Amino acid sequence: MWAQRSWVGRWFPKDTRSGEELIPYATWCTSVEGNTTHYAPPKLETVERWAELVPEHFRFCFKVPRSVTHERRLRNVAQEIDSFLDLLAPVRNNLGPVQLQLPATFGPDDLPVLADACRNLPRSVEWAVETRHPDFSAGGRLERSLNDLLAEQGINRVTLDSRTLFNVPPVTALEKEAWERKPRLGVRPVTTASQPLVRIIGATNPRTTIDGWSQWVPKIAQWCESGVTPHVFIHTPDNHDSPSLARHFHADVSALVDLDPLPEPMTSEEQLDLFG
Repeated sequence: MWAQRSWVGRWFPKDTRSGEELIPYATWCTSVEGNTTHYAPPKLETVERWAELVPEHFRFCFKVPRSVTHERRLRNVAQEIDSFLDLLAPVRNNLGPVQLQLPATFGPDDLPVLADACRNLPRSVEWAVETRHPDFSAGGRLERSLNDLLAEQGINRVTLDSRTLFNVPPVTALEKEAWERKPRLGVRPVTTASQPLVRIIGATNPRTTIDGWSQWVPKIAQWCESGVTPHVFIHTPDNHDSPSLARHFHADVSALVDLDPLPEPMTSEEQLDLFG
């Protein structure tokens, strides 16, 4: 997600044109979730344009279309996955893990289907799997089986941490919507391959979000020291402050381990205070 117009004039330059938000975004952050591809594949010319707008080090972590994960539930999807990867060819050098975000109804009985799908995924790209069935995040035998499967196949696991969101009673309409839509799952940080994804769902108040990610900072630093390359995404109900929060998280981790510096951000002339 990068085309949030509320960031223009707040974090991005005021003259940022619609359709070009990716240019300043790539100076604030070094990777992004491609959530829109989950709902509809983009046009090839759109993907080609994305490739032109980002630097070499930038990474896209796209989600495969929901027709693969939610409608066909990973069954007989080889052709559709190949077509999706062909569509992403213009940004191949900028790809992080391609994500399979599975529905909450994809449960323990579907584990053999996931195993078969993982064995047959093209290895021209890195992959990541997100499960939302609570049994896969309960810390028991099923979660261990899932982790073992992903590790055996060299596929990353996506960890969604919504604890901070649910620690604060909802007040605004967006907070209430987030409470209704976001999953509540157990959180056990794990690496099953070299590029784990962590999705932190915070609160509207930036300070609450920052306090809530404190347990993640040493874990991410530990992963980086071990040679793992995590992708961490910070979300809040309104996402108004996400670019600045992402850089704040990077600074917290950098205090514990040497990281490559982030780019100099393109900013609004009247930069707003994160806590203002």
